[in-house]
Amino acid sequence: MDKKIGFWEAYSIGVGGMIGGGIFAVLGLTIELAKGAAPLAFLFAGFIALLTSYSYAKLSVRYPSEGGTVEFLVQGLGNNLFSAYLNTLLLASYVIMLALYSYAFGSYASAMIFGHEIELYKKIFIAFVLAFFTFLNFLGAYISGKTEDIMVFLKVAILLLFSILGFFTGDFSKLSPEHYESLIKILTGGLIIFLAYEGFELIANTAADIENPEKNLPRAYYAAVLTTIFIYVLVAAVAVANLTYEQVVKYSDYALAVAAKPFLGDFGFILIGIAALLSTSSAINATLYGGARVSYLVAKTGALPQEFSRKIWKNGTEGLLILGVVSMIFAIVYNIQNISIAGSLGFLIIFAAVNYVNFRLYKETRSNRWISFLAFLLCLFSIAVLIGYNAQHDPQNLHSSLVVLVLTFLFELVYRSISSVRLQSHIDPRLKVREKFMRAHHIFLRPVLKILKNMFKDLEAYKVVRTSSIDLYLVSEGNHKRIKKEFFDHLNKALKHKSEKFVHLHLLTPKQKEQLPQNSQKIKL
Repeated sequence: MDKKIGFWEAYSIGVGGMIGGGIFAVLGLTIELAKGAAPLAFLFAGFIALLTSYSYAKLSVRYPSEGGTVEFLVQGLGNNLFSAYLNTLLLASYVIMLALYSYAFGSYASAMIFGHEIELYKKIFIAFVLAFFTFLNFLGAYISGKTEDIMVFLKVAILLLFSILGFFTGDFSKLSPEHYESLIKILTGGLIIFLAYEGFELIANTAADIENPEKNLPRAYYAAVLTTIFIYVLVAAVAVANLTYEQVVKYSDYALAVAAKPFLGDFGFILIGIAALLSTSSAINATLYGGARVSYLVAKTGALPQEFSRKIWKNGTEGLLILGVVSMIFAIVYNIQNISIAGSLGFLIIFAAVNYVNFRLYKETRSNRWISFLAFLLCLFSIAVLIGYNAQHDPQNLHSSLVVLVLTFLFELVYRSISSVRLQSHIDPRLKVREKFMRAHHIFLRPVLKILKNMFKDLEAYKVVRTSSIDLYLVSEGNHKRIKKEFFDHLNKALKHKSEKFVHLHLLTPKQKEQLPQNSQKIKL
């Protein structure tokens, strides 16, 4: 992709990734557990996501790669069984997310059409929506991308409308401390829906194409997570204020639609129902595309069988088809609690590993390692709370989590024992070239600059070395277009790869030398 992605595009990827079907699917679970403290539960989960986004921002700037999370785990943990297992678990977590979104779609569709949830029809709708969007993704990313843009705008607009109107009819005394549950229930209420914050990590997959990454990547991560926290806390507060706890228990799977009835009547139920269908469809669409891309990359680099990357029809791979089918089975077999806990646990484990990676590589990423360490500890604490609470109160809710964690590990163990293929040192080949250049940039730059010096006698060169790129300033009265062309022609030939994304060339005349950054270093030619 030659076109650069700016802050707003990256921000939209993060917000669109997070505000998917999660809030529609699991809001009822949080209110059941935390009651009046549901907004605090969302705030707690959001705080963990915000701290984790710090690690993602730093790693994305240092290791800009299409592989995203997969790349970070390989760079920080190396080529071993554990990193390969985490990559397989990441893919399994995408399967769980698909199951969650399709389950929510089935619940809302059944409730809207029949007035209440009917189990058989819910399962038919689950199968339909997964089959439809799997087919859509087979047709190609372009069609998927156009669909996604429309859905993201609509779902955010409807959620904000719900929140604003709900303030006029809600009983906000329900949010007072006397309506709070115990601390452990509040924490579990936040953690059971932690998967609703999954999605900001998708920004990492576009990091290589972000304009001014050192500035825009952190801003996009933090702004996306903070926006999502704000919307979730707002929606949770309005839902608590407009629902009785009996309604939450009875209509848990589509609680948000019922919460709209007090101020919009049946129209509100239908409006939120439509938003839920759009939102979950959008999330299924994006996750199928992202998950298929992850499976393709991981298969190409050795952690999954090559069949996952084999195209079987148009733009669709076997990996895409497997994702769709396995997600369908998972959503039909398990209830919403099982699915939600398995998804939250999966991403808490993945995010704990990413935080540990940034803690370990803090010198490389120029990070405050203690922020990442705190996020790492919070993820571990959250995993223990989520498992402990459910093991004590409802062990059946952990069944799907156990299946996912054990089967992914056994799969990776068996696959590694029968295959000699191992993860490559870099998931994205473009990152490998970038790393090679950054480690010895003077060796590549000096010969090219000497050629230019022979062509343009007054040429002077200055550099500013950044985390994963170089700003190069060339000062000359010569033809700037020709200097730029000659420079990249020679450098790209030496690297056998395009270098424009990690060498940012600035051309100045001698009179413009005062524009040179104060931290620029002159290159002797």
